[in-house]
Amino acid sequence: MTDEIDLALKPAAPATAAANAAVASALPFHDRTDFERAERGLLARPTHPQVMHALGFPVWDLDAYAFLDADCPDTVNPSLWRQAQLNRFAGLFEVAEGFYQVRGLDLSNVSFIAGETGWIVIDPLTSAETAKAALDLVHLHLPERPVVAVIYTHSHADHYQGVRGVINEQAVRSGAVRVIAPQGFLEHAISENVIAGNVMTRRATYMYGALLPKGPQGHVDAGLGKGVPLLGSSGLIAPTEEITVSGTELDIDGVRVIFQLTPGTEAPAEMNFFFPDRRILCMAENCTATFHNLYTPRGAQIRDALGWSKYINESIELFAADTDVLFASHHWPRWGETEALDYLRKQRDTYRYIHDQTMRLANHGETMIEIAEQLALPDALAQEFYNRDYYGTVNHNAKAVYQRYLGWFDGNPANLHPLPPVESAVKYVEFMGGADEVLRRARESFAAGEFRWVAQVVNHVVFAEPDNMAARALQADALEQLGYQSESGPWRAFYLTAAQELRNGAPSGGGVKMINSDVSTAMTVEMLFDFLAVHLNGPNAAGTTLGFNITVTDRNEMWHLGLQNGALHAIEGRHLEAADVHLRLTHNALAALALGSSPLDDLLADEAIVIEGDADALPTLLGFLDTFDFWFEIVRP
Repeated sequence: MTDEIDLALKPAAPATAAANAAVASALPFHDRTDFERAERGLLARPTHPQVMHALGFPVWDLDAYAFLDADCPDTVNPSLWRQAQLNRFAGLFEVAEGFYQVRGLDLSNVSFIAGETGWIVIDPLTSAETAKAALDLVHLHLPERPVVAVIYTHSHADHYQGVRGVINEQAVRSGAVRVIAPQGFLEHAISENVIAGNVMTRRATYMYGALLPKGPQGHVDAGLGKGVPLLGSSGLIAPTEEITVSGTELDIDGVRVIFQLTPGTEAPAEMNFFFPDRRILCMAENCTATFHNLYTPRGAQIRDALGWSKYINESIELFAADTDVLFASHHWPRWGETEALDYLRKQRDTYRYIHDQTMRLANHGETMIEIAEQLALPDALAQEFYNRDYYGTVNHNAKAVYQRYLGWFDGNPANLHPLPPVESAVKYVEFMGGADEVLRRARESFAAGEFRWVAQVVNHVVFAEPDNMAARALQADALEQLGYQSESGPWRAFYLTAAQELRNGAPSGGGVKMINSDVSTAMTVEMLFDFLAVHLNGPNAAGTTLGFNITVTDRNEMWHLGLQNGALHAIEGRHLEAADVHLRLTHNALAALALGSSPLDDLLADEAIVIEGDADALPTLLGFLDTFDFWFEIVRP
């Protein structure tokens, strides 16, 4: 009976306690140098532990992590607990004279460089609220000065979405503020959430443990930082300058900066830069105090381990001999040429080792999973805490290298066209003697500490019988133990969020708004058409042919949008005589149509759209568009 099934959080099983104890004895926890680095230069703690939204709720709460003051419990991997304690160091820090960081108020750091007349801001965090709190903290303890420039190191949201907390559009348009970014920044900042925005953001609720309680049996850290601000205000102000060539030197408010482009490393558009007059190097997110993701579990394009390693090597050649201080947009700095060089070399070699050894084994005929199970970093790399699996993992990154070159298929034709999950689950359960027999055996495996196997085999029962609460409870218990053992913050969050949803069901109701007004304004017409196209229900539209001549009046653009064979296609720069209808509309009206933010009738009533020709064509097209449920099931079919 369902009411007899224990759905509560569980303590660490003996096997989990033993596994975590083994970690505690395997790594150099006696070395407290990182704690000294993380606190070095502290000028002030945050004034308030909470950063509040204008509507009165906290988007950030440092007090929620007070439990980290205690010793590591056996429900947390001690290496991750150590990282969580380090990421809790929050406040205003002096990196060097005139160079400051606010850390611990967001997943990322924001840096403030004193120019001749104002602040140069590097990476203004994820939300306007946390970015403003950081700037307020700076002005509370340092002379108040205007922001004269913003540098985006790369195209990930935690490095630009808080920009409206430090500057406004009017100051940028007037020329009072420069906004500098690597080539391709705007395209990649926007496009990442266009095609796969709904699924990627839903999976991010797992990766960052957004719905988990904070505590020793829940969320403790994201590895890359404490976590992501919840329901903060996000924005985007487009760059006024792009760096297009490595070696470009700019004078920014009297501060010389030399840029190094590193496309395709941690982000598709990214750059490191060097302050030659101060001997200070910013490594963006290419070198941080964790092994990073080559494949991110929320979903993204596979990153290039080989290119990443080579760009770090280029940084060494260009800047290391002249570097006294190295800082990044996550974690804490490194001081001294020797320390910085050793750090750069070992991070360089970590990405190169994973790349080369994965492909060496692949060329021996080993499969992706086989390689990931046996690959381990040599001790000289693995014993460095900044190369540990706090965010990316050796296991996933080996698989990412394999996938980049060879794809998901391992060459075994048994895996060429497998049955889909539900159909195969039903057959697996039947072959294994039915759900009760599977669960009986799985409980024996659980008692033996075989949690990976329990999660794998009971998953078949859950997909064959989604309402089988005994199966869901057992799988949740197994995933929970795997979470307790995980050194990776994202792995822990995935396991524990899955356990939570197996026990309590997935959330329901409204989802997360993927594209705000800043992003929709910055989207090109082609991006809007691509967004529209992935919402098109191809089977339903397959028998319909439509042609739209479109004039985007405020951008002086002409397009033809066609529907044929269940797919959309777009032609830029001309109209076709055979079109069914001509639409005249502004970019904002087109965005409202594509994003579904305004009904067609309202846009027509406001004369935001003018239709000439077949009045039924546009409603027909819109009728073929799917609406995505944000809270779709992940751990059940």
